[in-house]
Amino acid sequence: MAEILDKVYDPQRIEATWYQYWEDRGLFHAKADGAKPGFSIVIPPPNVTGVLHMGHALNNTLQDILVRFKRMDGFDALWMPGTDHAGIATQNVVERQLAAEGKDRHALGRDAFIKRVWEWKAQSGGQIINQLKRLGCSCDWSRERFTMDEGLSRAVREVFVRLYEEGLIYKGDYIINWCPRCRTALADLEVEHDPHEGHLYHIKYPRVDGQGAITVATTRPETLLGDTAVAVHPDDKRYRAFHGALLRLPVLGREIPVIADPYVTPEFGTGALKITPAHDFNDFEVARRHNLPAIQVIDEAGNMTKEAGPKYVGMDRFVCREQIVKDLKKLGLLDKVEPYTVPVGHCYRCKVIVEPLISKQWFVAVRTLADAALAAVADGRTKLIPANWDRSYNDWMTNIRDWCISRQIWWGHRIPAWTCAKCGQVIVSRQDPDRCPCGGDLVQETDVLDTWFSSALWPFSTLGWPDDTPEVKLFYPTSVLVTAFDILFFWVARMMMMGIHFMGEVPFREVYIHALVRDPEGQKMSKSKGNVIDPLELMDRYGTDAFRFSLAAFAAMGRDVRLSEERIAGYRNFANKVWNACRFTFMNLEGFDAAAADASETPETPVEAWIMSRLQQVIKETRASLNAYEFDQAANTLYQFIWHEFCDWYLELIKPQLYDKENAAARTHCQAILLQVLSAVLRLLHPFMPFITEEIWQKLPGAQGSIMAAPFPAADDRLQHPAAEAEMNLVMAAITAIRNLRGEMNVPPSTQVEVFLHSPEASLIEALTRHGESIKILARVRELHSNSAGGPPAASAKAVVDSVDLFMPLAGIIDFKEEANRLDKELEKLGKEVNQAQRKMSNEDFLAKAPPEVVQKEQAKFQALAEKLNKLKTHRERIRELMG
Repeated sequence: MAEILDKVYDPQRIEATWYQYWEDRGLFHAKADGAKPGFSIVIPPPNVTGVLHMGHALNNTLQDILVRFKRMDGFDALWMPGTDHAGIATQNVVERQLAAEGKDRHALGRDAFIKRVWEWKAQSGGQIINQLKRLGCSCDWSRERFTMDEGLSRAVREVFVRLYEEGLIYKGDYIINWCPRCRTALADLEVEHDPHEGHLYHIKYPRVDGQGAITVATTRPETLLGDTAVAVHPDDKRYRAFHGALLRLPVLGREIPVIADPYVTPEFGTGALKITPAHDFNDFEVARRHNLPAIQVIDEAGNMTKEAGPKYVGMDRFVCREQIVKDLKKLGLLDKVEPYTVPVGHCYRCKVIVEPLISKQWFVAVRTLADAALAAVADGRTKLIPANWDRSYNDWMTNIRDWCISRQIWWGHRIPAWTCAKCGQVIVSRQDPDRCPCGGDLVQETDVLDTWFSSALWPFSTLGWPDDTPEVKLFYPTSVLVTAFDILFFWVARMMMMGIHFMGEVPFREVYIHALVRDPEGQKMSKSKGNVIDPLELMDRYGTDAFRFSLAAFAAMGRDVRLSEERIAGYRNFANKVWNACRFTFMNLEGFDAAAADASETPETPVEAWIMSRLQQVIKETRASLNAYEFDQAANTLYQFIWHEFCDWYLELIKPQLYDKENAAARTHCQAILLQVLSAVLRLLHPFMPFITEEIWQKLPGAQGSIMAAPFPAADDRLQHPAAEAEMNLVMAAITAIRNLRGEMNVPPSTQVEVFLHSPEASLIEALTRHGESIKILARVRELHSNSAGGPPAASAKAVVDSVDLFMPLAGIIDFKEEANRLDKELEKLGKEVNQAQRKMSNEDFLAKAPPEVVQKEQAKFQALAEKLNKLKTHRERIRELMG
């Protein structure tokens, strides 16, 4: 006899047990021995500073579903885990700790500071790994990597040196994004642009010869101190007389030329553009075309330099803006100021406004790398899913600029370049050199590499490259990358470039790009809005399985996830439903011998043929949805089948057989079919709900080992039975129709009724008659009459199923007059509610001022009331007809 499950499903008790069980038995470990086909995913490495948020929860749940599915389906499945050293973020964490102690990193020194960061990593860096385990992630933790571990550091150096030797890494002066707070360069993608309510300042630049002035419009008047020209469009007739003229720079008095350049947009502002090469990316390019000097007037701390003039030197850049505006007004050179929305770049880490500065930095020349990555998507070697991301990918890769890879921080991979103090030679080497060939002392580059440089190597460096390991041979290219769209260019595009260049092959065959997790109203979650939902709290409240299933059910391709706690509670009810169905099954296996039973019992009754046929279709649909990354479709297929077909119908229909201990053979056969179906259901559900399915599997008669090692169900076409499905659909529709009639006519639940069946199709009557006992039990029918003479009985409620008319006599069961009076009172009350709701929806003031979610809620309420009113009216008419 099977073990009996606890009466109440307790996710906390169950989840604490099984994860350790899986780890202890090495069930997450990929063997990499070539005995099975390989399937591999690399985890988007979370920052070592990170804690689990909703984005992580969705991303890793989807990956785990795929890996568990493929592992059960006969693949040697590797899910490569690890964390990212997160240069700027991690350094900021430790610097804040030092500040709290009254220290800073410069006083500590570089080596001592890096040691301190490693100590922090050892103490606090594993938090998110433990949280991923709590989520049920079946990563191969025996292979866990860190972007600064010894092996990956070796791969980083090898890539840097090779690119340098190929002339694809260079050091040069270029304008870069600079964070005055983090004191480091930022790549373009590390700058977040947000609209700010600013101003457009119209400033006069007088001609040196006194023949008038040009007015320019700018959002940053403080940078005029670094202007080296004013540009106009060559075809702009307004300024043809100014070509080549000299202007007097306001405030400082420096002479600057008027240049003609097609970059200028005549329609913007006044059509004249101040050129500040040291503090604007576009101006920098214009200046290079016209050989203009670049004058840096803002320093690395965001303060004005001595080149800004003695009055402004040392001022904060924004304080200087206010002072410049005052001085321009005094000089009569400020024509006007108008409101203007300005897109302002912020550091993605500390949110401080970035400053474009010219600096000597290390760059990767990416054009040839990007072209190869573009071709790989164009020819289908890597497929982006959904395909609408192709356009964004192509646009970005086509317009890509050289990648600034140096960062002025200490935590990270130090650039392996040394400069000779004696001869000036730069040496880039795989091993640390002792001295320059000339005998001079060497000074190593102090900058470290951009965090994304090491992350770009993740798909092959984690497999052991540059060594030719078994993992590289079996698992590269990886099968799929699951990622959010917000790091498509930060990370995915760079992995494509590096993977193709160093491995000669794309890093992944497919990239599934999921959407963002938003709050129930569709708003992006943020601490400032106070709408952040903690996934750990939801797992505590509803259980991990219900939370995971919710995320999968929400994950419609191409649509943002609106996280609703009500729906998570609904999927907790689903977990309860599964638990109770299994508990019922185990309680009705008395006398069943799993060892002696035939595991391949075939269906003998229409009910068995129907459930087995439906199961084959569900298996096909679930497999197809998972292979197409349609996680919501797979979850919905399983939910509908398990709740509505397996639990609500199949278990109810077979109860008479399970309870019939007199007919032992039929009962044993019924139990065997039930266990076949339940086994398949648990295995189908396992990738989504791993904990509850393992708990039940361990008590399932005949089950061996972990459900993780059990085969994922495969459909058997021989068991598909369209005729049985059609017959049972008719039976279930008839039962539903009778139940609906009972409800509509207010028939007491305890009252049994008679039902008369009429149809010109004898086969349908025969089918319903075959299942007469099921209809009687499940619809509380006393007598079922088939094609009786004399036509429909008097005072009967009617329903139609297919071409069968069902009549339910109501005389003596309900008091028609009393029911009509009850309905009249209810209609009067409901009519008032509908009128009130309608007045609200007609109130223009309410519609204009109320928040959209409130209006939406009121609209839904009005529609629900109107529908209820219409149903009651229909019911009242039917009652009056029955009254004669």
